[in-house]
Amino acid sequence: MLSPFNRSVALAAAVILATATAAYAHHGWSWTQDGFFELKGRITAIYIGNPHATLDVDAEGEAWRVEMAPPSRTIAAGFTEEVAKVGDEVTAIGHRSRDETEKRMKAVRIIVGGKTYDVYPDRVPLA
Repeated sequence: MLSPFNRSVALAAAVILATATAAYAHHGWSWTQDGFFELKGRITAIYIGNPHATLDVDAEGEAWRVEMAPPSRTIAAGFTEEVAKVGDEVTAIGHRSRDETEKRMKAVRIIVGGKTYDVYPDRVPLA
């Protein structure tokens, strides 16, 4: 039988493991479809922060969440809050959620204002 201290340590370890597993699964690509997907619309919100940058996009009246890379990688690609604003037209290329009822995708390329930002250059589709 575990002492109260050991029971607390075991519980804390289980919580940490469960949280880490969920975070790993969320930040991978396993939740996305294999083929490339293109979304066009207008930006309704921009977030450059942890755990990853996001755009909210209105595409023909549907609200989409476009997930990009972590902030450092997104900024290194040249995409910052200064290069786009709410209302701008955007094209996001990447992979949509496997759950097609979920209006969510993970972008590898963002095009806004005639400029292209490859947030995952190693994953962009071949021309």
